[in-house]
Amino acid sequence: MTQRRVFFSFHYERDAWRAGQVRNIGVLEGNEPVSDNSWEEVKRGGDSTIKRWIDNELSRRSCVVVLIGNETADRKWVNYEITKGWNSKKGVVGIYIHNLKDRFGYQSPKGRNPFDRITFKSDGRGLSHVVKAYDPPYTDSQQVYAWIERYLSGAVEEAIQIRNRYR
Repeated sequence: MTQRRVFFSFHYERDAWRAGQVRNIGVLEGNEPVSDNSWEEVKRGGDSTIKRWIDNELSRRSCVVVLIGNETADRKWVNYEITKGWNSKKGVVGIYIHNLKDRFGYQSPKGRNPFDRITFKSDGRGLSHVVKAYDPPYTDSQQVYAWIERYLSGAVEEAIQIRNRYR
């Protein structure tokens, strides 16, 4: 089976290190990490430039993988990426990463499910009624990493199947 091309969505300042660990697992072909300088350049262009960058990156992907940390649910651009991905008929899935250690060796508190905040216009239900958010059942960072390594590819495939049912 070929690797799926995915878009990783996460709180950049807070979780870039944890997201890098997930990207380095190598079971998926993810969007290339953006350097601090490149991201600052995109941000300087304002909201329309950020949206264009996100839209362009998402256009070449089959799934949005939301790496959920402590503050992810409150991030404007993460919410945009989730909504844009879903509305563009992409699979969407969440993986909690709060128990992966950051570059300083710290874990963080578990954040809220970002899919609760995004609702269907038709009935007001949260996207969380459809989109899954997986919380690896471990507190040890190495065990969390191993769980993600084992289940991430299957979670992406399932997310794509779920989205296909809602076409």
